[in-house]
Amino acid sequence: MAFWIASSPHNHIQSQTSALMRLVILATIPGIIAQWYFFGWGNIIHISLAVVTALLSEFLVLSLRNKPIKTELFDGSAILTAILLGICMPAIAPWWVTVIGAIFAIVIVKQLYGGLGHNPFNPAMAAYVMLLISFPVEMTTWLPPLQLVSIEYTFADTLWMIFTDSTSLGYSAEQLRTHIDGYTMATPLDTLKTSITTGLTVTESISSPVFGNYFALGWEWINLGFLIGGLFLLAKGAIHWAAPFSFLASLFVCSLIAHLISPDLNPSTMFYWMSGATMLGAFFILTDPVSGATSVKGRLVFGALAGLLVFVIRNFGGYPDAVAFAVLLCNMAAPLIDVYTRPRTFGHNVEMK
Repeated sequence: MAFWIASSPHNHIQSQTSALMRLVILATIPGIIAQWYFFGWGNIIHISLAVVTALLSEFLVLSLRNKPIKTELFDGSAILTAILLGICMPAIAPWWVTVIGAIFAIVIVKQLYGGLGHNPFNPAMAAYVMLLISFPVEMTTWLPPLQLVSIEYTFADTLWMIFTDSTSLGYSAEQLRTHIDGYTMATPLDTLKTSITTGLTVTESISSPVFGNYFALGWEWINLGFLIGGLFLLAKGAIHWAAPFSFLASLFVCSLIAHLISPDLNPSTMFYWMSGATMLGAFFILTDPVSGATSVKGRLVFGALAGLLVFVIRNFGGYPDAVAFAVLLCNMAAPLIDVYTRPRTFGHNVEMK
């Protein structure tokens, strides 16, 4: 079964929304499995919390708006938004952060604008940015991969940490983040940015065990998982190739130029691809047909702009990952991009007199 996304002036999904959403949800599974393997049960717990909260929030809003509850509640859009938000959460973030984020995504970003098809911003990314700005400590408490932690923790410990801020044995988040050598660990993007700021070169920075043998221990496999899911969606015709292609190409070109000019201060191009939320953003966020550009040319511009913004924010901004901020900025620019890239309507001249 193939899905086709049509562009303006017939901007609709030529298949049942629920079937398309189920396919996208299915495509997230390889990335989620990689998250679980390297970072434990935390993200699966947050995904579950987000899904329950999103469905309850959508049910209440649809009831108040007198909308067909069964049709809209189970079209899969709320579940997909919740899954994307849960994927982005730090594994041991407090439960209430995820609940607030899911409510914000559904009630404010989606339903306040009229529901699916009317929201100008991607709900999951808007909620993530809101949480990052409002609760910076909770949203930056990332765990290192399981093989680098000094204290082993189980599913029960993770659950206990999310709901009580400590494990069943009383260990705190900072203790769980401590490397076996006694120092607190951060994500590869955070570590690299901090190291370069303190005067180290890229070569000196990547000696940290958080980078592993390749680009970013654990994160490279997570990105590979979402890449596999994205290629699956492309093969099924569920998403258009233009935005992911131009995004990855733009990020590749920008990082390659920077690396060639100053290799001591700029990592390799593959590090940009295989760290953070790069592949998740490329195939699952930028391809949102509602908040993105509509024409093929517009999607190419949309993706290229997002790649440039990710590179700029990662290098010069205060938030190392940058995908969520880049997506929201591109969502704001999407209407203007459409004005200049939308195909000309047949029967009309280019210059109207």
